[in-house]
Amino acid sequence: MSLGGASERSVPATKIEITVSCRPLPAQGVAREFPCPSARPTLTLHPPTQFGRTEVIDNTLNPDFVRKFVLDYFFEEKQNLRFDVYNVDSKTNISKPDFLGQAFLALGEVIGGQGSRVERTLTGVPGKKCGTILLTAEELSNCRDIATMQLCANKLDKKDFFGKSDPFLVFYRSNEDGTFTICHKTEVVKNTLNPVWQPFSIPVRALCNGDYDRTVKIDVYDWDRDGSHDFIGEFTTSYRELSKAQNQFTVYEVLNPRKKCKKKKYVNSGTVTLLSFSVDSEFTFVDYIKGGTQLNFTVAIDFTASNGNPLQPTSLHYMSPYQLSAYAMALKAVGEIIQDYDSDKLFPAYGFGAKLPPEGRISHQFPLNNNDEDPNCAGIEGVLESYFQSLRTVQLYGPTYFAPVINQVARAAAKISDGSQYYVLLIITDGVISDMTQTKEAIVSASSLPMSIIIVGVGPAMFEAMEELDGDDVRVSSRGRYAERDIVQEGCCSLGTSVV
Repeated sequence: MSLGGASERSVPATKIEITVSCRPLPAQGVAREFPCPSARPTLTLHPPTQFGRTEVIDNTLNPDFVRKFVLDYFFEEKQNLRFDVYNVDSKTNISKPDFLGQAFLALGEVIGGQGSRVERTLTGVPGKKCGTILLTAEELSNCRDIATMQLCANKLDKKDFFGKSDPFLVFYRSNEDGTFTICHKTEVVKNTLNPVWQPFSIPVRALCNGDYDRTVKIDVYDWDRDGSHDFIGEFTTSYRELSKAQNQFTVYEVLNPRKKCKKKKYVNSGTVTLLSFSVDSEFTFVDYIKGGTQLNFTVAIDFTASNGNPLQPTSLHYMSPYQLSAYAMALKAVGEIIQDYDSDKLFPAYGFGAKLPPEGRISHQFPLNNNDEDPNCAGIEGVLESYFQSLRTVQLYGPTYFAPVINQVARAAAKISDGSQYYVLLIITDGVISDMTQTKEAIVSASSLPMSIIIVGVGPAMFEAMEELDGDDVRVSSRGRYAERDIVQEGCCSLGTSVV
């Protein structure tokens, strides 16, 4: 999705949540993804950049996406949006999905539509019907509570011929016009009529948008590999009713309206029990800073040979007397923001992928100041000075390993359990990661720690592989114990990637 607006912004009137569905998409693949590019909000034209994307939904022509887009709404501006729909085929490169169609409209059109809902025909593929996209907008409340709950079911209907059922739950919140908006899906529990689902957390804002008596509908389905999931039944509740489970179990009858009409002796299609329910407050980045949390900023710079000879003007490390290198500019751009929240202004700084003098040992985690006992540099200027000195003494080599420095910072973050410190690791690199598997494992292992990773790509290389680090398989990192400090919304990120 892309955004266009004015260069000088007033205070946003509110935040708007956009929910996306499609009906029906052309049948040509096994999985779908919904990336949304975005343009910078300025008066002049700029190439669009990506604002966000939904999850991938397998094997369906009529997807209802759970992941939402939250936008700042400026009443006095025309905020243009572009939605692109893609098909992700597991047999092809996930970074090059098949284009299915696109739609252009203004945010005001969605908000001003009947029931704040619009439907647009997807276009962009000559000679093909691309289907339609359905967009629903809702103003978000200021509720910052997070509900955590666990449910189980008993004696659900058997739906599989050779087995029992593979149940999962879908949560919907009601709208004023009587329709429902999807807000959560549980995992699938295979081959059982008595499933116990894992506990999950959901913002109260997503469940009922702060209206505790708003109807919440929960559908029970039997999962099928081809996407044609079988409806088992449904029940309704509300946030206020769910919250009673803090003191007692709550049992709901699962009813299938069609079976109820056809069978006189029909009782139910099973029951669902709410085993536990708790509520915690979600704190923002600013809340933690006000509370005394200190940021610990660590830098890791790519010293592999693919950057080019630092003495040559074509090198990304070239030290021109007239301007900073690409690495130095990236370091200053991020570091000068982060350093304001670090009280001692002492930053550990490392390099990776170089041969170190005198024996020529390859290192993927060497201190830029050449001090193994104390790798701290005084301020961003101290980091730059150590970086320049390292360029004069080490030999650029390879390969490009991220995992060692991620694990180094993770070990320090693991010692913090009281919220007093938060670690931010900035990795600046020029190309493909050589230890992708180990890097993913390191990120997932650090997902519950007070730690964020910012990866900045410099130079002309293709950085599609970086998207794997921000995909669903490693997105655990943004849902960990410290996810409330996600700087994507407040100035930092649990895992962010960018290219300069």
